[in-house]
Amino acid sequence: MNSMLGYIFVAFLSLAVLFLPRDWSVKFGNESSQGPPVRLLSRRELSLYDGEEGSKGLYLALLGQVFDVHKGHRHYGPGGAYHFMAGKDASLAFISGDFTERGQTDDVSSLSPQQVVALYDWLSFYQRDYQAVGLVIGRFYSETGQPTEALLELEASLAEGQRIKAQSEAEMILFPACNSQWSAATGGRVWCSTKSGGVERGWTGVPRKLFSPGSTGVRCVCVEDPAAAEEDPNLQKYDGCPPHADSCSVKEY
Repeated sequence: MNSMLGYIFVAFLSLAVLFLPRDWSVKFGNESSQGPPVRLLSRRELSLYDGEEGSKGLYLALLGQVFDVHKGHRHYGPGGAYHFMAGKDASLAFISGDFTERGQTDDVSSLSPQQVVALYDWLSFYQRDYQAVGLVIGRFYSETGQPTEALLELEASLAEGQRIKAQSEAEMILFPACNSQWSAATGGRVWCSTKSGGVERGWTGVPRKLFSPGSTGVRCVCVEDPAAAEEDPNLQKYDGCPPHADSCSVKEY
């Protein structure tokens, strides 16, 4: 009996080792499993991969990570709509839409946390669709390939942006947007239904103005419990609208 239990334990242990994460050996100091060192490129070296005649290839960088975009040559090569990104890190342009030489910069310190989230979505796209070939020495990575203070600050902004996004998504479920319409003849109207705001639910709710902290604007939302809404200082009734009405005439949204 004991030998059988021992056999089962050994088999279980073998399976456990087999399914350990790939980076397990790295975490526990097995240097031989780390693979070749990361390729580090200076800005000048990166500029030699702009896809022009005589260049070494077709690379672009985003947040200091370099990708081989040769398979997207018609987009990134000479004559392509995004050729300006080739051979450099133009991270800010992905969000700002400023494709001028001034806008082609890796300085993204002006971005809000929500914009940083959007920029990392672009990074995920390149990580998924293109081959990563190295890192750029400069703003985000040191000469030894270590993250710089700028990158650490950006990652902190990313975490804040993800928190805000999660909070906003939760708020959209708790307070779905109203339906709305406007005409010159009758003015505006907001109303709630079981499918308003793209959120299907088993209740209709009543329209209220929601003031989100940190935002200067308001939006119309549907509130399930009018009585509970009275206790929330961020929710306000529409002037002239009965507190339990599911439709309100409004002068402005």
